[in-house]
Amino acid sequence: MAPQDYNGCTPLPRTAPENADRSGPHGEKYRKIRTMGGSIVTGRHLFKTYENRKLYSMLLLSTTLCIAATLLLSSYIFYANSVRIGLNQVYQSDLGSLTQTSKVVVGMTQSAQSLSFQMYRNTTISKLMFYENPSIYDVTAATGELAGYLSSMPFIESIYVYNAKSGLLHIASNQGQSGTFTKEELADTGIVEILGRFQDYKPFTPIPRRYSVQQGDSRTIGVYTYLCYEAIGTGTNMDSAVIVNISASWINKDLGQGDTGAAGISYILDDRGRLLTGDGLLAGVPAGQAPELQAVLDHDIRGQESGYFVKEVDGTKSLLSYTSPDPLGWQYIRITPYKQITGKISAVRTTSISIAGGILAAGLLISWLLSRFLYRPFHAMASKVSTLESEKRNALYPLKQALLRSLVQGTQPLRTEAHWNKLKEAGITVDFRRDYRLVLLRIDGFEAFREMHGDDLTVYQFAVMNIASEIASPAFRTETVDLAENGVLLILGAPEVGDSPEASLPDPGMLLPEIRRSVLDYLKLSVSITCSPAACGPEALHPLYRQVKEAALHRFFLWPGCLIASEEVLQRKTADYLFPVDKERRMTEALMAGKTEEAKGLLAEMLQETAAYPFGALQLAASRLTATIGTVVTAVQKNGHLELGRGLEAYVPSLHGFESLQELQGAFFSFFEELRSRQAEKRSLKQEDLVRRVNDMIDREYGDPNLCLNKIADSLGLSSIHLSRVYKQLTLLAIVDVINTTRLEQAKRLLQETDLPVAEIAERIGYTSSSYLYRMFKKNFGVTPTDFRKAQLQAGER
Repeated sequence: MAPQDYNGCTPLPRTAPENADRSGPHGEKYRKIRTMGGSIVTGRHLFKTYENRKLYSMLLLSTTLCIAATLLLSSYIFYANSVRIGLNQVYQSDLGSLTQTSKVVVGMTQSAQSLSFQMYRNTTISKLMFYENPSIYDVTAATGELAGYLSSMPFIESIYVYNAKSGLLHIASNQGQSGTFTKEELADTGIVEILGRFQDYKPFTPIPRRYSVQQGDSRTIGVYTYLCYEAIGTGTNMDSAVIVNISASWINKDLGQGDTGAAGISYILDDRGRLLTGDGLLAGVPAGQAPELQAVLDHDIRGQESGYFVKEVDGTKSLLSYTSPDPLGWQYIRITPYKQITGKISAVRTTSISIAGGILAAGLLISWLLSRFLYRPFHAMASKVSTLESEKRNALYPLKQALLRSLVQGTQPLRTEAHWNKLKEAGITVDFRRDYRLVLLRIDGFEAFREMHGDDLTVYQFAVMNIASEIASPAFRTETVDLAENGVLLILGAPEVGDSPEASLPDPGMLLPEIRRSVLDYLKLSVSITCSPAACGPEALHPLYRQVKEAALHRFFLWPGCLIASEEVLQRKTADYLFPVDKERRMTEALMAGKTEEAKGLLAEMLQETAAYPFGALQLAASRLTATIGTVVTAVQKNGHLELGRGLEAYVPSLHGFESLQELQGAFFSFFEELRSRQAEKRSLKQEDLVRRVNDMIDREYGDPNLCLNKIADSLGLSSIHLSRVYKQLTLLAIVDVINTTRLEQAKRLLQETDLPVAEIAERIGYTSSSYLYRMFKKNFGVTPTDFRKAQLQAGER
């Protein structure tokens, strides 16, 4: 085994890998591991029992499966054919209904065309279209004619007659405006826009729209507008027009109003690609279905011959039936939810599946009961044999474990033939006269794990031993040893291949990661693995065990779940470790100066450097640093009068209490932070006392004209710059400003409570002249001292 195979660590995920082979030759064994009273029972016997019992239930089970499969297949064929027939029937019904609606629209178009031609031939109405100023009698007569047409055709909502010369529209309407109006007076502003762009519209092609009933009224009416006009010359100017507005409710009475009822929803796709539904005349695709339905219209329906298909619309699987384009270029579409068509058929399918499932469940139960009845005599015999095997195994297991422990710990020699026979009697299969390796498995985070699973610790260790043994057994003669000290030892001996006892020892490089993954997968437990080099002879067993045990300590520097080669680690013994005294001195100075981050960095460097040496180097460094930091703490407590709540030992216990370098560093860092917090608290108290003394001096000596920053600093034995900086950091105020504020507040008090002249007040509060008091007082309070006193007197008299 090459050392570089294990010179680092490979962190493992905390959840089971997705590609873990749970069905391979070892998966069944791992799942059936059970530990009870110091014995480990695998699922081999249970698996054999199941194989034998299977023989008796196979015939009945096969028959049951055939019946259930036949029922399911026939149900599926019936369901598929019923769905196809149902969809076709619904399509034929939808096609007839939609075609009838198309005929109604075309019929209304013909009626509007006939009516328009009649009005053009009507001499009374034609005066409104061609006379610029018809007489009142002509207008009255024509209005009566329009009212007659309107009353004779109930599906017409309104009729407009437009005269381009006069710009007037003559209207007869069931609702809203009736009479003669200019374009500006019209509530129906949409017709003005249509007349302005009349070239964009084909004559007698319905124009779906809504218009207002009255100006200022929010009510609107849905109509299909038919435009008949007469153009002059090339058709760029309109001479006159007849506009017939047919009520949308007459045409759309068979269309859905957006209600997803049993009949589905019907739409009209006009010649401009707009989608219309119900009386609402929604132009364009409804907002909730816009992207999906628009793609269906453009790709699958527009311009196609009549047909149907099933597609998901607005998140609902639906049947879409549609007609061919009619003479107007319009198509009619109906969308019916798929469940409404196939609901009853699906119920039949569900019933069939339930029946098949019931037959299958009953057959399985009968098969199981029958197999138990037929296999009962054989099962009793197998149980007795299994009990005898278990008792023998339980009796040998403690003896075998004690013997193996004595071998690896060097207390049991293997010198005579009687010693070797003792190994065979205990069931130890590894031949120590040939090549072998030792593999030490240790649980990561052992202390925390023991606190959580202390009662089951032995059970978990047995499970780890069993998993490791099962994985290694196909390639090695394997023995496992419970070391009862956060460790399981795996002894890998050379296998016997055929009749040759000289088979070489395989490299376990591929097995160790598999053991690690399997323990994590099935036990949710992380283990670090240390592997020794190959050795031969019983005398090498104990030294090899000490070597792998010492090398396993190096996991302190690595991640959980690491793989370590003991020979690679122990090669570092050739180098002598020298403690970094200079870094220790710099760390001490940083701690004394309160530079915690710098001290942390130096400490981390010193501890990390020991990773290149044997584990004893870390023990030496940790002990030396603990003593040094303790000395620093004593000095800080003595000089700074600090009191720590807990000593260093509360933060940094013995090295054996840690399982990784990160934990050890974290303990030291926590103590550093506690020390810094105490130092900062002490400095804060000193600074607050300094501010209090400054404020007391100002309150006491504000009347001294010589009171200033320098005088206060001299009296406190500090430099003026340092005093000013500290005071402003804590109060956000300058000392000079505080002196002035105090003097001016005292001036206000004297002005209110005494009759002293302003000059005498200025002298009492420490100002050398009354003019300076006047200037400062007005600057701060907005009034002069005299005006302030007068205002106070007047307020008192009121």
